[in-house]
Amino acid sequence: MRYSPSLLKSSPKNESVALYARYRSDAAVAQYCDLHYGPDKFGVPNFPQKMAQLSAAELAGKPQRKALDLGCAVGRSSFELATCFDQVTGVDFSARFIDIAQRLKQRGKLCYQLSEEGDLISDQQVFLADLGLAEAATRVSFLQGNAQCLEPHFCHYDLILAANLIDRLSTPGKFLANIHRRLVIDGLLVIASPYDWLERFTTPKQWLGGRFRAGLPVASLDGLKKKLAKHFVMLGEPRDVEFVVRETARTFRHSISQVTLWRRVR
Repeated sequence: MRYSPSLLKSSPKNESVALYARYRSDAAVAQYCDLHYGPDKFGVPNFPQKMAQLSAAELAGKPQRKALDLGCAVGRSSFELATCFDQVTGVDFSARFIDIAQRLKQRGKLCYQLSEEGDLISDQQVFLADLGLAEAATRVSFLQGNAQCLEPHFCHYDLILAANLIDRLSTPGKFLANIHRRLVIDGLLVIASPYDWLERFTTPKQWLGGRFRAGLPVASLDGLKKKLAKHFVMLGEPRDVEFVVRETARTFRHSISQVTLWRRVR
C-alpha cells in the first residue's frame, strides 16, 4: 500500500463527454475495474459474469453467432459472452472505459489502483488468462458509442445485453421502442436495472417508472412491458441479481438489479 495522487493512470485521449464526468474519474474507473475483475464480495457473485452466464444459458441449443453488449463498461461481460458466441461487440458511452477494455484485450493484463482509506491505495492487476478468457478475447471488439443512436450496421444479433443501462439513458423509452431492429426474430434481449433514476441522466418525464402518473404509482417494470409489448414477449418472471461496488476497504455499496428476458417475436 502506498500514496498516489491518482487511482488510475490516464491519457488525454481517454477524455469522455462532460455529462458523464463521473465515469472519467479515477475513483469511478477503479471501482468499475474491481466490479468486473476483482474478487467476489460478501458471497455475491461477479455481476458481469453472472449476466453473461444467464444470457447464454437462455439461448442454449439456439444460434449463438452474434452478441451485442450495450453499456459494457470495462468489458467483463463481453469477454464472458465470447466463451460461447462467435462474435461479441461491446459498446459503451465512456471512451475511457472502452480504452481500458481494448487495452485488456490487446495485452491480456489490467493494472489499476484501489482506494483503501484516505490517501492510501493498493495496486491491483488481473490477467485474462487467469480468468479463462484469453482465447475468448479474440472474438470480442470494443467500440465507443451511444446506445440510443447506434449506426445501422449494428444489427442481426442473436443476443443483446443491456445491463444497468436503461436508467442512465436520456430517452430510455425511445431506446426500447427501437431495440428490436437490432435483433433477429427469436433473438433475446436481456435487461438488468436497479431502476436508480437520477435527473442528471434522465429527466423525470422520461423515467419508465418510479413516479406517479395521473395520481397513480407506476413501476419501472410496467414501463418496460409497455414499451416492449409490440415486438417482444417476456420469458418467465423477473429475477433479482445483486452486485457490490467497493468504494474503500471498508465501504461498499450493495445494489440489486431486476433482470428481465425478452424474446423478439415480430
